[in-house]
Amino acid sequence: MVASNPSGSAPSSFDPWEPILAAIVLGLERALTTLGVLATADAVREGLDVEGGPEGDIAFPVHRWAARAKQRPEEFAAQIASAVPASPDVGSVSAKGAYVNFTVEPSVLVSATLEGAIGLGTRWGTRPDTGGEASVEHTSANPTGPLHIGRVRNSIIGDTFARILRAAGTKVTTQYYVDDMGRQAAQITWIWAKPRSEWPDTVRAAVEGLEVPGEKPDQYRGRPYPAVSAYLKDHPEARAEVAGVLGAVERGSPPPEHRPLAQSVLDGMLVSLARLGIRFDEFVWESDFVKDGSVARVLDSLRRAPHAVREENGAWAIDTSGYGLPKDSNRVVVERSDGTSLYVTRDIAFHLQKFGRFARVIDVLGADHLLHARTLEALLAEVGEARRPEFVLYAYIHAPEGGKMSTRAGTAVYLDDLLEEAVARARKEVLQRREDLGAADVERIAEAVGTGAIRYHVIRVAPDKPVVFRWEDALSFEGRSGPFLQYSYARASSVLRKAERDAGPYPFDAARLTDREELALVRVLSRFPRTVAYAARTAHVHAVAGYAHDVADQFNRFYHAVPVIRSGAERESRIALVAATRQTLGNALDLLGVPRLDSM
Repeated sequence: MVASNPSGSAPSSFDPWEPILAAIVLGLERALTTLGVLATADAVREGLDVEGGPEGDIAFPVHRWAARAKQRPEEFAAQIASAVPASPDVGSVSAKGAYVNFTVEPSVLVSATLEGAIGLGTRWGTRPDTGGEASVEHTSANPTGPLHIGRVRNSIIGDTFARILRAAGTKVTTQYYVDDMGRQAAQITWIWAKPRSEWPDTVRAAVEGLEVPGEKPDQYRGRPYPAVSAYLKDHPEARAEVAGVLGAVERGSPPPEHRPLAQSVLDGMLVSLARLGIRFDEFVWESDFVKDGSVARVLDSLRRAPHAVREENGAWAIDTSGYGLPKDSNRVVVERSDGTSLYVTRDIAFHLQKFGRFARVIDVLGADHLLHARTLEALLAEVGEARRPEFVLYAYIHAPEGGKMSTRAGTAVYLDDLLEEAVARARKEVLQRREDLGAADVERIAEAVGTGAIRYHVIRVAPDKPVVFRWEDALSFEGRSGPFLQYSYARASSVLRKAERDAGPYPFDAARLTDREELALVRVLSRFPRTVAYAARTAHVHAVAGYAHDVADQFNRFYHAVPVIRSGAERESRIALVAATRQTLGNALDLLGVPRLDSM
């Protein structure tokens, strides 16, 4: 019989599987040695299939070892299974085909998992500080107007990855790179620096009458942008004025309105992101790299680069034909003929700064920026930088009615509108389910459900796969959705309240948890630390979303299969299992940025 420590102290291992795997590795190492095959613990551990299957919890393929022993894999697997010494962590060892299969002693896994989840609390699933530091640059949308839902996928992926990295023991600095030197930002300055009476008629007509009292600055300042973009196409004199703004910024003497306008738009964008729980540690302004001389130093290095080329018009370029870029990108201009820099030049300066500060440099980019990423890598090599950033590339997110979006064309579906509709739909659902709630609670729950639905609906899909936003999926209380996870967390909280055990301690007897659905739930819970570590290592942030659904789904199976409050000798142990589930699901929700709800 294995029982918990009633004091709720944390176990020595952050992962309940680690001592079990260590015992299995030791047993295999000894068995192989007995059979005349030398094996290191690392080699054995590397060969384990920790996902297991119908034959056991852990599988060990013996092909490479059988070859060393000059035996048939099927026969050697049987010999290994017979030679593995007994272990209190392992219930059974068997061979089938070329695999040795291990079944874990259920009470051992129950005890380690529940002690981990309950004892560690909010630290369950995390790792101690590894000493590593990483930057995660994400969002970095041009400060030209409200965010559209295509860009917000960048924000959600970046913010979620930063949360996961922190849980895995990495110190993370999230960065927003403010492009205040681009043509788009210059267009905003060009139009707003003029009195309204001097605006082109088409731009003024596209704006007047649409202002809303108290609207966010990104909405107000960004409203002329599509009309300005259209106007510039047919008016070269206006384009020249915008170019003048750009030149002034490049020379370090921007119009006085320039940064305040960009900051104002950025402030409005950040209000929207804050509703999704997304905030930044640092804002890095592109123009600062010109002011501090970083860009000048980069240009000097690029002019002396191995593949530098001087164009006929005086511009400098890099011959990138040896870097495997598309043929039409074999010549990358890095300095214009007038001596001004380009976005990619300034991006090199930014990344050189990052490499000087962080052990791991991560950029979240749309898949349409793949060429820029590869170009950046090539130019970093040209300036003699050995390190490279890690790129997390994501595919498009499509509006509810389908189709790609463009802020220039004015066809974007804005995040603010999406948030308002999500909360409105959630409010309607809450009112149908809970007539007893007051207005303040309805709004609180609707906001949490609506924003959580958006975050989960985006993050549940692998970044390299497109997302098609469908309301019926995002706001479902039964499918793979944020509301389903929140509802499951609220259900676990409700069970604990009804049991008058909303807070610990949660003593349990592991031998009491033997039902199939109970053990299945324990196995899902036990995977949490491993899942977090995997997502941090691979940037597969959707793995945590899928895991959270697995927890919620299996918890509901358990909930419907066995009684908890009204059970007999199993009552305390089942309450502890519910508490461990609530903690695990809550920690996963925190990583995903989906608000916890104790009741819905």
